[in-house]
Amino acid sequence: MRNQIISHINERKSELINEWVNQVKMETDERIVNIISEDLFIQTSKEFVDLILLSLSDSNNSEYSTKLELFSEKVVRLGWPITFVVAGLRIFVHIVFQSLVKEEVIDKQLEGDYLEMLDQWMAPLSNEIIHTYASTWEKTVSLQKIALQELSAPLIPIVEHISVMPLVGTIDTERARQIMENLLEGVVRHRAEVVLIDITGVPVVDTMVAHHIIQAAEAVRLVGARCMLVGIRPEIAQTIVNLGINLNKFITTSTLRKGMERALEMTNRKIVELE
Repeated sequence: MRNQIISHINERKSELINEWVNQVKMETDERIVNIISEDLFIQTSKEFVDLILLSLSDSNNSEYSTKLELFSEKVVRLGWPITFVVAGLRIFVHIVFQSLVKEEVIDKQLEGDYLEMLDQWMAPLSNEIIHTYASTWEKTVSLQKIALQELSAPLIPIVEHISVMPLVGTIDTERARQIMENLLEGVVRHRAEVVLIDITGVPVVDTMVAHHIIQAAEAVRLVGARCMLVGIRPEIAQTIVNLGINLNKFITTSTLRKGMERALEMTNRKIVELE
């Protein structure tokens, strides 16, 4: 029974794929399908059918596991939701069954047995696809999170011994830890003497945010550098005063430009205009 299905799919592979692609397009949100080009969609569909055939032949071999993982990674990169993939599998099984009946490959009396066998085969395959997809998605999200964390608090050397850390967005405990790590590692790596923490892009500065910044500045001082807080907007200054936050250990300026001028003075340099 299983061999009959495999042979039938192989013999009418192109025909089944074309019918499957057309039906998927009709039943699916076109925004999902239009994410990629027509050629790539057809190619990915063929890979999916090859994967299905491989699972029918032997779902326990290493080749199947490897191809399933690679296919899941590709689907995640393409941005296809898992519901789309599982629905595609269901549609393909339905098309195969209809083709088997139409071509009279199976007897009328055995239609129920074949349908039951297809359902029994589809269930574990569907579960395997969901599991592998979820694992791949978690791994992708984890890598993206690491990349975003590295970009969320970069320490940028501007001139010799002067570095700037521009902060944008809200600062929570996890990000504060990242800021601290990047500051300390960057100060040592760039041999910075003065670090400017630019909070122009931080929408709210409350006691928690101020506490994190003060801690970071104190850590920078302990490794031999000085810290300046720049980009303090009028509303942020008012909030800091109302909350009674003590920034006496900081040199503060309203703009990054003023902070840069002050940092140059602190390193015995200044900006001069050339005629």
